[in-house]
Amino acid sequence: MIEIEATDSILSFAIPAKNCRGRVVRLSSTIDGILSAHDYPPVIRDILAEAVCLTAMLGALLKDEQSQLTLQAQTEAGVINLLACDYKDGALRGYVDFDRERFAQQPIDPSLMALFGKGYLAITFDQPGPGGRNQGIVPLEGASLAEAVQNYFFQSEQIPTLIRVAMQETNGDVTVGGLLVQHLPEGEEDRERLHVQMDHPEWGHVHIMGNSIQPEELTNVALTLEDILWRLFSESDEVRLLSGKPCVKGCRCNEDHIRDVIARFPKEDKEDMVDEEGNIAIDCAFCSRIFTITGASLNN
Repeated sequence: MIEIEATDSILSFAIPAKNCRGRVVRLSSTIDGILSAHDYPPVIRDILAEAVCLTAMLGALLKDEQSQLTLQAQTEAGVINLLACDYKDGALRGYVDFDRERFAQQPIDPSLMALFGKGYLAITFDQPGPGGRNQGIVPLEGASLAEAVQNYFFQSEQIPTLIRVAMQETNGDVTVGGLLVQHLPEGEEDRERLHVQMDHPEWGHVHIMGNSIQPEELTNVALTLEDILWRLFSESDEVRLLSGKPCVKGCRCNEDHIRDVIARFPKEDKEDMVDEEGNIAIDCAFCSRIFTITGASLNN
């Protein structure tokens, strides 16, 4: 039996009779930790919460603990300049770089197009060994980031996919939850797909059931992740729980890591990094911390 907490967790599942797999995730303290590192307006905060939730569900598709999933939204003439999130073995991080002056001129509820302009969504799977790096880039289109990721799977991976994300704020605390379900007819996982049938009867049934999920179900911490799956799918099919994974805020910046990165630069470049006081200041956008390394210590 898989034991998984009702929040800050990812639960992977399969519906064998319908050739479907999926992930359900809920984040509370993890997403609060990521958001609290920045002073984001509510709209930007919500965009990042959605992106981190999507990153968790996509990252859970990876099987190797050393693999990493990176989600980036790059824009042209958008209020948001860059959105970046990544996942590695349950550790999540993310940040948004945006123009505060232009954001202040936006309506109360700006559209995705207003925020990102002509944007592109890049999803990168970095895996050790033969898997290597695989990246898909698609136009950032749709009413939400979740819809844009659905478009990614259809256009780049040719996998029928349903994604739903919901967020709730209570007394300043944020909870975000998500559901991802995919159709893999005839066990086509990890193989080149020869066709896509969005109207396949197996997928049509699962899509209808999955699409019935309510936002409050995804964010209700009193409802376990298993309960969500039983409510959606168990009346007509076996729901097989595959694995559970706890999630944490996981910025990997620390002094040792920074020293290792700087050490890879040529001597001339490292000398250019040193300021007048003999220090190198590294600003981590993910955790909003500045790490100061003395130039002299790099020669030890």
